[in-house]
Parts: sequence; structure tokens; C-alpha cells
Amino acid sequence: MAEVVLSHICKDYPGPVRAVDDVSLHIADGEFVVLVGPSGCGKSTTLRMVAGLESITSGTVSIAGRVVNDVHPKDRDIAMVFQNYALYPHMTVHRNMAFALKLRRVPRAEIDRKVHETARILGIENLLDRKPRQLSGGQRQRVAVGRAIVREPKAFLFDEPLSNLDAKLRVETRAELKALHQRLRTTTIYVTHDQEEAMTLGDRVVIMSQGVVQQVGTPLEVYREPANRFVAGFLGMPPMNFIDVRIESEQGRLWAAEQGGIRLPLPERLAAAAQRLAGNQVVLGVRPEAFSLAAKAADNGHAAAVQLEVQVVEPLGDRMDLFLASPARRRLVARVDATAAVKPGSRESLRIDLDRIHLFERGEFGNRIGAG
Repeated sequence: MAEVVLSHICKDYPGPVRAVDDVSLHIADGEFVVLVGPSGCGKSTTLRMVAGLESITSGTVSIAGRVVNDVHPKDRDIAMVFQNYALYPHMTVHRNMAFALKLRRVPRAEIDRKVHETARILGIENLLDRKPRQLSGGQRQRVAVGRAIVREPKAFLFDEPLSNLDAKLRVETRAELKALHQRLRTTTIYVTHDQEEAMTLGDRVVIMSQGVVQQVGTPLEVYREPANRFVAGFLGMPPMNFIDVRIESEQGRLWAAEQGGIRLPLPERLAAAAQRLAGNQVVLGVRPEAFSLAAKAADNGHAAAVQLEVQVVEPLGDRMDLFLASPARRRLVARVDATAAVKPGSRESLRIDLDRIHLFERGEFGNRIGAG
């Protein structure tokens, strides 16, 4: 096991195109870090630079204290698991898992021991004599992971390994990967575009956009305290509602007021930071789960009531998503308890938890107001 340190790494392509822009990360020994972001954000390119599959334009990558910029991928002592499994179709599962050890001239008895021990951990002992074409997608992914484990590398690199699996199998395999990391404690860097995968797997999450790291933190930190509007909108499903508002002062209290629409009093935690912005336009962020039906909500003094028109109802079992229209005809989404009967076209009174709202500067990457 080893720490992985990325120091101001950049990647330029002809054009010129900067795919990765000044990324610095310190991944601790045994840590599971997830790089997440939309397609084209630079996450896979960053991973491939750590693996040695992409050259580094500037900056350094070190693994276990050794700078590896000019070290061949096979000599970096890392193991990579790809999206397409990359198994040898003519080899059995046993031979696929043993191949790297055989190249290292590891004694056959030791190879057999490691392959069988890894197969037992992954629950694929009964598949060792099969070839990849005889396996399901989930089984092939286990074999690909097993091939990485037997090498006992300093770090695992995963490049969207679950994207080819169906939804149910993806959830199951995700749990297996989490349990496997808790058992092996090998330093792991994992790339995905799926924010749910990132939140459930990572010790820390790195959110990227346009080649730049937007925020690094634990899953709860980046969800509850997003650094900017991009992070707030990327994490969470349904995504956060954004409303253009003006900060107004009235009778010693500050309000976030949408023109012709929603008007909310600002809680104390936001009021101090927003004081200097009185009279200015900002962006109000409200997560769908911050809404509740007024009849179901306890009035603790930390919520404000709004009247909204229901346009669409999407039942989700114990919850439902309500697509709403504000008085200013802005589309909003609320995720609420499904026990109440709500019908499209009705006008409902909902409460917004003021402890779960945010203010952002204007713009796609506007900083969260009051952060830090």
C-alpha cells in the first residue's frame, strides 16, 4: 500500500486543449478516493496519467514517495480495472488471473495459492475453469478485479468499472467493492460519472469540471456544504432547485425574494454573509428534500410556507417527486412523503426547511455565499 500524490499536474492536447488543469491531490495510504464529474471533465485523463497511460504535460505524480512521471506503467506497481473488463477471451478465469504473476516468474504453487485465495474472497471459485464468454457481466467484472488483487499492488485504479452492468447488479457490485476495500485497505482511485456511486463508495470525493477540481471532501461535506453552484447542482437526484433572487432588507430582517414569486426569510447562518449583498441579485439553492407538505411538517420555527401549483406527480413508493410551478412560473422539484394524496393541477401549501437552503453568487460556478 502507498500514498499517491498529484502535484499541479496538467494535460494539454493539440488545439490547444487543456484537458486537466493544475490538479493537486494527496491520497493517503489505504484511502478510497473517487473522481467524479460529467463526461469530458478530465477525470479519466487524470487516472490515466497516474497509471502512465497518458503523458504528463507538467506537474508530478508520485506513488509511495517515488516520482513516476518517466516510469513505465508496468513498473509503477499499480493495477488497473477497466470499463470493458479487458479479459483474454481464449484463457480460463484461472489463467486470466494468473497471467501477470506468470510474467513475473512467480512459482506455480504460489500462483495457485493467490488465485484460489482471491477467487474465494470474490466468490468465483466455481468459475476458475470457465472462459470469459461463459460468464455474465457481473462475473467478468469480478474476474477483472481478481486479476488486479492477485498482484498485490501499491494502488488500485478503477476506470468506470460498473458502467456496463444493469442497475440492480451495479448496486450489488458496488457494495462488494466497498466491502473488499474495507478488507484489503489498498489505496484506491476510482473514476465514475455516477454521483450515487461516488457518494456511496468514496472516503473522499473529488468533483471535477472542465479539467479543474471544484471541491474535495467527504461525501457528506460536499453534499451539505457545496463549494459552488456547479457542485451543488451536480450532486443530488433530483438536482438542487436554483432560483434567481434579490436580497431585500425589511424591518431588520433579510429576505431572498424572487421577482413575482417565492420570498423566504434568511436564517441566521446566512444573514451575516448576505448583509453586504442587500439589494443585489444572487441565486437561491433549495434541495428537493428540503420541501415537505405543510400538513405533514412540524412547525419548529425553521421553515417557511409557500403556495405552489402541482404540475406532475411521480410516485416512488414511500416518496414522490412533485414537479411544481412557482407564482413566477419557475419549474421546481420537491421530494416529499408519499402518504398524502396529491394530484396534478392542485395548489399545495409546502414548507421549506430554512436550515437546508443555500445562497450562491451568480454564474455556473458561482461560489456559495457564507462558505468557510
